[in-house]
Amino acid sequence: MKGMLAVIVLDLKRLWADRIRLISSLIQPLLYLFVLGSGLGASSVLGGRGYLHYIFPGVIGLSLLFSSVFAAMLIVFDRQIGFLKAVLVAPVSRTAIAFGKVLSGALQASIPALILLLLMPVLGLHISLLRLLALLGTIALAAITFSALGVATAARFRSTIVFPIISNAVLLPMFFLSGALFPLANAPHWLRLLAHLDPVAYAVDLMRGAMLGKTFFPPLLSLAVLVGFIIVLTWLATRVFASGEDT
Repeated sequence: MKGMLAVIVLDLKRLWADRIRLISSLIQPLLYLFVLGSGLGASSVLGGRGYLHYIFPGVIGLSLLFSSVFAAMLIVFDRQIGFLKAVLVAPVSRTAIAFGKVLSGALQASIPALILLLLMPVLGLHISLLRLLALLGTIALAAITFSALGVATAARFRSTIVFPIISNAVLLPMFFLSGALFPLANAPHWLRLLAHLDPVAYAVDLMRGAMLGKTFFPPLLSLAVLVGFIIVLTWLATRVFASGEDT
């Protein structure tokens, strides 16, 4: 437990020392929300403000997804400069290191997502305390899921050039297939089938349910899928760390 906490504290200190990374992580979600959202909302059947309400959970999902995977990219950077080797030879269980990386990535991703929640009154979104607590719980679950995905992937890469290219090639389709920007109920059948394979779709749907009271998937199914992804991806990450950095 102490080793896991040490990893988390170290990564949070690095985030605090590089606060411009936190600020830049808010730019993309805000562009999607106000620029793309306002433009598409003008022609959407959901209406201008109604469309902004609809995509707001998707924008939070976007922030969580990219922030958590970017936090995981530091694993690749640490491997290149040799810092990861120093961490792995420390008298700390490598399983604890893997868990610490997953949780620290989730915490780093949650910070910009929580800042975005402050925009709810600006957008005219008002929810009950119970729904707010459900939303916060969903954000935490989604952040851990996306962080586990990032750590399980980044632990296998050695190039800081290749990893961002591969991750963007995977993350953008996951985001667009999630129904973050359009109702899955109105999407073509093949697209709905692909959404069933996308963990981002379940996370966004749960957040939308907490905010707006509307879901596409049964909430219990979404919870089960996200927990399942966390278990599998964290197990994969721990296997890589346990086998050593050069495997």
